[in-house]
Amino acid sequence: MKFYNTLSRKLEEFKPIIPKEVKMYSCGPTVYWYQHIGNLRTYIFSDILRRVLEYNKFKVKQIMNVTDVGHLTSDADTGEDKMEKAAKKEGKKASEIANYYWGIFREDFKKLNIQEPTKWTKATKYIEEQIALIEILGKKGFTYQTEDGIYFDTSKFPNYAKFAKLNIEGLEAGKRIEIGEKKNKTDFALWKFSPKDEKRQQEWDSPWGIGFPGWAIECSAMAMKELGKTIDIHTGGEDHIPIHHTNEIAQSEAANEKKFVNYWLHGAFLLSKGKKVSKSKGGLYTIAELEKIGYDPLDFRYLCLTTKYRMPLNFTLESLDSAKNSLQRIKEKIKEFDKNSKGNIKDFQKQFLESINQDLNVPKALALLQEVIKTDKLGGKEKLLLIKEFDEVLALDLTKIKKTIIPKKIQELTEKREKARKNKEWGLSDKLREEIKSNGYIVEDSESGSNLKKIK
Repeated sequence: MKFYNTLSRKLEEFKPIIPKEVKMYSCGPTVYWYQHIGNLRTYIFSDILRRVLEYNKFKVKQIMNVTDVGHLTSDADTGEDKMEKAAKKEGKKASEIANYYWGIFREDFKKLNIQEPTKWTKATKYIEEQIALIEILGKKGFTYQTEDGIYFDTSKFPNYAKFAKLNIEGLEAGKRIEIGEKKNKTDFALWKFSPKDEKRQQEWDSPWGIGFPGWAIECSAMAMKELGKTIDIHTGGEDHIPIHHTNEIAQSEAANEKKFVNYWLHGAFLLSKGKKVSKSKGGLYTIAELEKIGYDPLDFRYLCLTTKYRMPLNFTLESLDSAKNSLQRIKEKIKEFDKNSKGNIKDFQKQFLESINQDLNVPKALALLQEVIKTDKLGGKEKLLLIKEFDEVLALDLTKIKKTIIPKKIQELTEKREKARKNKEWGLSDKLREEIKSNGYIVEDSESGSNLKKIK
């Protein structure tokens, strides 16, 4: 099994710390608003990763954080806390905001067949661990205090720029980051003091004063508490590489004096019109909004699986239509399988395993699925067995057939039409077909009889 490790920028054979066990941390949502499909593509990728590991008989302990404090509107440690801002806007408690949007997020997981993590970790429940970690960093000489908080001194961590291949001199020359009282442009907040003229909803006492944790320290503290000082896999979106994950590595390794993560895996952006899907640039949909305009959430999951996780995926409603139609055709063909038994499935199983184990090559696995559907080397029983097995990873509900309830009026019209056909009353038969169509159903005739389908 090989994964592309952001740390080395190359494919590496996966070797867990403990044989057949995987400790995996996935960056979760900041629960101040709805998660859009760009966010959700990353979680589909981490779900596929986990399913592939489990398909290979690994026991996976996956931790996913819920950021319910400390994520500021600017990655430069300035601006408002997103949770506090949302609470003011909606006139609610920050905890109410967090629980509401976290609940919606979990509903989206269910709709997309994304497995929930082994454990969710809320940042507000790990304040003690975060303070303790900052104290360790302070004792080792990595921190300093400014008027607005406690900062990590990146100049004391020589490998700071290595992970993201940052050009720190270029950053300073370009003056793209407000430095304020920071010693270095790349220094980041470990603990922010509450504003003197404002009472925050979420703030805690600490050795340095009343305030709240920085965004990066939350993930390090929670990952270490639940998984240990060195973990196997850390996942997230590629936008986290230059700041959030770079900061995680710096503070974790400075505190523990050992490697924080062995394998870093990052999902690429979802694009709209060639640009990253975001609130400012548009192309934004939630899963609920896609459902309102006629899409099943699994149509979006299928679309994501057609492109490798490390490649940008350009999203359009036309591409989603294509995914929807492809998934529907697959399910229709599966329903038509005969009950014969013939052939050997081992070669197909081997090919599937080789595909998913080569850096999660799911597009290749989907091509193999199509081959299984079309081949005459297997009987219907073998095909169904294979597809059920493939779907342990794909999670597209390929063999789940939704029962369609036909309205009584449509049933009566269909029976009348069938009678007219038997009596060779073709004019009446055509008239009834049009009436059925005007009521949202289409009749397909074949030698074996008529098939009724709902118009989508």
